[in-house]
Amino acid sequence: MRILVTNDDGINAPGLWQMVKELQAVGQVVVAAPQQERSGAGTSISLRKPIEVKRIEPQLEGVEAYSVEGTPADSVIIAVKSLFPGEIDLVASGINRGSNLGHDVFVSGTVGAALQGYLHGIPSLAVSMYAYEGLYFAVAARVAALLAARVRDGGLPREVLLNVNLPNLEMSEIAGVEITRLSRENYCDLVERDDGSGDGYYQIVRNNEFLGNVGSDVWALQRNLISITALPDGRVSGSLQRRLRELAPDLYRELH
Repeated sequence: MRILVTNDDGINAPGLWQMVKELQAVGQVVVAAPQQERSGAGTSISLRKPIEVKRIEPQLEGVEAYSVEGTPADSVIIAVKSLFPGEIDLVASGINRGSNLGHDVFVSGTVGAALQGYLHGIPSLAVSMYAYEGLYFAVAARVAALLAARVRDGGLPREVLLNVNLPNLEMSEIAGVEITRLSRENYCDLVERDDGSGDGYYQIVRNNEFLGNVGSDVWALQRNLISITALPDGRVSGSLQRRLRELAPDLYRELH
């Protein structure tokens, strides 16, 4: 099994390499990720201009790694169409600093990269943390590896795109794994005046004051649960939802 790892925090982000390390136990890992942070890039693609791609020295042995002067979506498209054509069995995007919940998934570079894998017929994961500092990447990397192993062994279908968000807790404090739906709330709809920049300047910032409707990704994180949401939301088959719900307790047990 060959696994493509990417992200939107940049190729040197610690979360990416933590996930690479764990995924190496599941298959052969290759990396193609933005040269610098491209958070909020969503599904953006760099059209009508050349994109520089450089092979770099990896942080872990046995990994072929490429730095892409473009977006997360660019990175996946170039990897699956040119660098490793026909060779990628799974796309894993992350581990992201900060969660990707609710309607935020539509502007997320992390999810946008995973979406490109899915659109190319490759099972894909987007993995994010519900915090920005002092992150427990090891738990998230372990979840990614367990899901990757399910894909490898046929426990999940090829037509799958999973958005995974984790509370920033040690494993002993995590209350379980929940199969969720997208919250109806939006992280990126809070507008503030930026008086420090002069008249007429505004900032769009994250809105962190959510109630979280029952069964949603936000609701799960607020209860110290790992949230797994199958995307595209509203088009996921009932059989896949049932399979994921059957899988959830096994994942939680295997994490310990």
